[in-house]
Amino acid sequence: MPDRPRRPRLRRALLAALVTFAVAVPVSGAARPAAVPAPAPTALGPLRETGPAGLAERYAVSRRDIRAAGRAAEAHGDLKRAASLRAMAAPGRQFLSFDGRDGGRGTEVVGELVTARRIAVLVPGAGVGLDAYGRLRRGAVALQRQLGEGAAVVVWLGYRSPATVSPAALTTGRADRAAPGLRALVAGLRAVRPAARISLLCHSYGSVICARSAPGTSADALVLYGSPGVGVEDVASLRTGARVWAGRSGGDWIARVPHVRVRVPFVATVGFGTDPVAERFGAEVFDAGDGGHSDYLLPGSRSLTNLGRIVAGAEPLEASRA
Repeated sequence: MPDRPRRPRLRRALLAALVTFAVAVPVSGAARPAAVPAPAPTALGPLRETGPAGLAERYAVSRRDIRAAGRAAEAHGDLKRAASLRAMAAPGRQFLSFDGRDGGRGTEVVGELVTARRIAVLVPGAGVGLDAYGRLRRGAVALQRQLGEGAAVVVWLGYRSPATVSPAALTTGRADRAAPGLRALVAGLRAVRPAARISLLCHSYGSVICARSAPGTSADALVLYGSPGVGVEDVASLRTGARVWAGRSGGDWIARVPHVRVRVPFVATVGFGTDPVAERFGAEVFDAGDGGHSDYLLPGSRSLTNLGRIVAGAEPLEASRA
């Protein structure tokens, strides 16, 4: 008897997930833009040292690769992509790696990795690519300023981000393929900065990637925010020694996404299960303010303040009570 009131809600949630998936298939297929060609990047090995000379050479190589991709985009007639790449290749920008093919990949450092005692790795969600990279970097700059001296923010666009409305954004496929690259980056950062505190800040679909890379990670903190779920039912299932935090702002539409996992026959498993801010998930929940889905790194916001505190190893500020 006690389970009966939950059944109609569960059926509605399952139906919503299935409808969303059915609508997303034709929409995403029609809206996908043509690929912009880019040359193969210079082969760079794993990150092995963070001395000034070694990093300067790595940044210079990546800058040349970005400029080559920009010329290819301009020749292709994609002036928006070309303009974005020109900005990324500007003097002072610091890319550990870059690959303009297949939608683009890149790992950028904001701040000084050489002296960093605190390192935040930003893992973006759906709808983020080279054309929208400027917005992602603005958030990284705001976070680095919040953290101050002795901190570096590593922006990891290490996978082909799915469109916000697409089948790929409803399944773990992209996350499964991206997770080894994220795990390797964290391992490299730990190897070259063994005493640094490393935090993974995982937004939206990026939290699914972080969950897939969590087992055995050397990160100190795993922060899930604006998350649709992560594909597991609770923190224990992440099999990580990192401290796990979760937050969602009051104006974030992601709260309306059904937190279920549904097997669509002959297609895929759709949805990501338990809401990370739910008590039964077991994460430590922090106050993320009242902004929207894309507002977590806005200067002056409660979410940015608390993300900065978590990266620094401090306790986040609690929600004020009237």
